[in-house]
Amino acid sequence: MKILDRYILTSYLRTFFSVFVILMFIFVLQTIWLYIGELAGKDLDAEVIFKFLLYFSPKLVPLVLPLTILLTSIMTFGNFAENYEFAAMKSAGISLQRAMRPLTFFILLVSITAFFFSNNVIPAAEYKSINLRRNIAQLKPAMAISEGVFNDLGQINIKVEEKSGERGQYLKDVIIHKKNERRPGNYTVIKATEGELVGSTGSNVLSLILKDGNYYDEIIPDSPRDRQKKPFAKSYFEEYVINMDLSGFNDIDLDEENYSNSHNMLKISELTRTIDSFSTSYNEDLESFSRNMYSRTGVENLKRENTATEDTVIEPEKGILPLYETHEASQIVNLALGNVNGALVTVVGKRTELLQASKRLNKFEIALHEKYVLGFACIVLFFVGAPLGAIIRKGGMGLPMVIAVLLFLTYHFIGIFAKNSAEEGQISPFLGTWLSTLIMLPLGIFLTYRATTDQGLFSFSILFEPIKKLLKRTHIMGRSQKD
Repeated sequence: MKILDRYILTSYLRTFFSVFVILMFIFVLQTIWLYIGELAGKDLDAEVIFKFLLYFSPKLVPLVLPLTILLTSIMTFGNFAENYEFAAMKSAGISLQRAMRPLTFFILLVSITAFFFSNNVIPAAEYKSINLRRNIAQLKPAMAISEGVFNDLGQINIKVEEKSGERGQYLKDVIIHKKNERRPGNYTVIKATEGELVGSTGSNVLSLILKDGNYYDEIIPDSPRDRQKKPFAKSYFEEYVINMDLSGFNDIDLDEENYSNSHNMLKISELTRTIDSFSTSYNEDLESFSRNMYSRTGVENLKRENTATEDTVIEPEKGILPLYETHEASQIVNLALGNVNGALVTVVGKRTELLQASKRLNKFEIALHEKYVLGFACIVLFFVGAPLGAIIRKGGMGLPMVIAVLLFLTYHFIGIFAKNSAEEGQISPFLGTWLSTLIMLPLGIFLTYRATTDQGLFSFSILFEPIKKLLKRTHIMGRSQKD
């Protein structure tokens, strides 16, 4: 390796690792702020908190790494240009492309590493973090309940005034609103003076043992007059046990929402198989529903009965109802309306189900493309930042930081909006994942061309050139008229 290549690479690497550590520290602090309600006051030791942050940190790399490359490129090449080192290189016959060569190989290596990191490390860290949260909730069951507020735990809302004990398992003054899928609202209330949480490792069931309390259940009578009296049933108990499923709290339940969240835990091969399976299931479900709705229309029965009514003359403007008696025609109309309303209800319900399945499938496809887009984004943002730093000729943490943050926020927000649109099915998952990077690609090509041809960021002569030509033409025409 030549001395110049070593100098450029060393300067870039020093800035790269410094910026990466600083940005990672900032984003980790943001993570602590987001999860402070889950971690604070839960009697967790330092080792558990460290593991939580360690497992969560890999998910920050897709944010930190592109921003690091963009900011480092602007700062490093801005320093070279500000200190006239590029001028010295050019006087020695070394172009900007030649100066960027060692860093290009380094960025290619970083992009390949980012791809394997996204495919292997991030899914493993996601799996570890979810299981760690589950184990925390099992070993520290009181983590699921905070004092003084109602906590939503699946089928119940629970409020406790005070917790005590080594793990906060002893509760005082417990109020529970029990949910009922058939009767939305707080119709069942349980009050107890004491309670105890009992959980075990390896189980998602948390047992709540209530002592010395009352059970209130509001009764809804059929008569509207009796409803005004607001009757309820009350019973006293010395001990009452409620088993609560904490899988929803830990995000590890097996319902559809779980599948929509589990895409972050899969590798490319697993995502490919899952997408194929979901696509096949979705198409089969759609085809089966189409056949079912077609059979409910009764078209086949009309075709079979058509031969029996060939001799009957039907006037199109009057339809078939005049062929029947009044009561029979009324029954036909009512039956038809019932069938249509039933079909509409079925279609609306199935539409919601298919939309959820489509959204779930889109999330898996987005997760698949995200494995590839991270490495490609590193390359594109390098070719945005490096020539931009050479053009603005300013190093340090001032102007380069402002420009890098503005560019990255633009890149990041476009990616978020596009990804949300892709999840809703408004655009394809491929376009939603790659849109922000594809927008930055022409910018990188434009800036690289301007920097390698020793041009500024933007030439104002392009704007004034047509005006100059117009003025010159007007002047020539004025002189010709005088002559």
